[in-house]
Amino acid sequence: MNIKRVCQFLLDKETGKSDAKLRYRIKWNSNRSIVAFNLGYRVDVAKWSMETQRCINNTTHGKKKIAANIINREIQRFEQISDDVFAYFELKGNIPSTSEFRLEFNLKTGRVSEKKEETLFDILENFTEETGRINQWSRPSYQKYAALKNHLYSFNERLDFNDLNKNTLMDFVAFLRDKLEMRNTSIENQLLYFRRFLNWSTENKYNYNLEFKKFIPKLKTSEKKVIFLDWDELMTVYEFSIPEKNSGMSRVRDVFCFCCFTGLRYSDVANLKRSNVFDTYISVITIKTSDSLKIELNDYSKSILYKYKNDIFDNNLALPVISNQKMNDTLKELGKLCGINKHVTVTYYRGNERIDETYPKYALLGTHAGRRTFVCNALMLGISPQIVMKWTGHSDYKSMKPYIDVADKAKEDAMTLFNKKSLV
Repeated sequence: MNIKRVCQFLLDKETGKSDAKLRYRIKWNSNRSIVAFNLGYRVDVAKWSMETQRCINNTTHGKKKIAANIINREIQRFEQISDDVFAYFELKGNIPSTSEFRLEFNLKTGRVSEKKEETLFDILENFTEETGRINQWSRPSYQKYAALKNHLYSFNERLDFNDLNKNTLMDFVAFLRDKLEMRNTSIENQLLYFRRFLNWSTENKYNYNLEFKKFIPKLKTSEKKVIFLDWDELMTVYEFSIPEKNSGMSRVRDVFCFCCFTGLRYSDVANLKRSNVFDTYISVITIKTSDSLKIELNDYSKSILYKYKNDIFDNNLALPVISNQKMNDTLKELGKLCGINKHVTVTYYRGNERIDETYPKYALLGTHAGRRTFVCNALMLGISPQIVMKWTGHSDYKSMKPYIDVADKAKEDAMTLFNKKSLV
């Protein structure tokens, strides 16, 4: 077995400095696995040969004036250790994970003194690192598995694959429900992420315990409430007179309404640059799914863009977007001022307990309500789901069904208005 790799010594240059940190970068597994090691020396950029990957002979480097031959010997040592580590895994017939390679490399360089057996949590780190790189995860995806790791560690910091029988998994569900007070829907998500990790661990021969495959708990769930603004509510927010002194709220309103009129997610409107904006449409590659979307502009979205056409924002952004959390907080304040206070009952389950909670709608507003508002109003205006999906990037009818159900219910309620003029 021969593991193809690309190894390169790099200088990490810093503005205003003539020298740079020397780093050894190693790629393998079709460039899906990458590690880097700091050699502990600073190299004068002008005295470095890119061609030979060495310091130029008879030169000195850094404040300590380290001789080139000393640094070059360390470079040679790192190269040899890298070859030895790859030879070790080639002999085993195994392509190493990044953590496996790093551990062996550090052992041979003397950076660690003993080899410790990887725990379930170490392997979860491997999974997150490798799968995230291969699938080009966004930040929220990494955060989901970081949360899972924290929950598992809080549940049992010595948890091992061999422990994962039916009773242990039931105890984990009870821990999420009772200790962390999670809803059943959140518990289902945690189990989904855990199962993905366990399947990967089994495929990569870290885990041989298949009890988890039999564990499919039946958790009561209710359909998630779709929070959106109907057309009248949207117009109320869009036309609401916000005092000039509260320019921050005005900007939040404009960005939110732009989402309501285009269907953009928060992540995409926060990344929308002027170069994405054309006379009659915007063109974006979505952050979450990397979909390439062309979204035609209507009078409302054009008006919002026009309002900020002469303003200059960081990174050439088209709109003044603040953090997601601050925007969510401000939207609730705005909704309250606008009188968006229709009562909404949210139903969920924690274990077998059904919980009904009623809120004024403004208390449930968040940035994602903009996208939902766009979809629901588009459907209620009679625009076909297929066209809406082209704008939003929804990949299948199933993902659109909750919105279609809302639109159908709204049409049903509207039809009852004819009963006011009953012929009977």
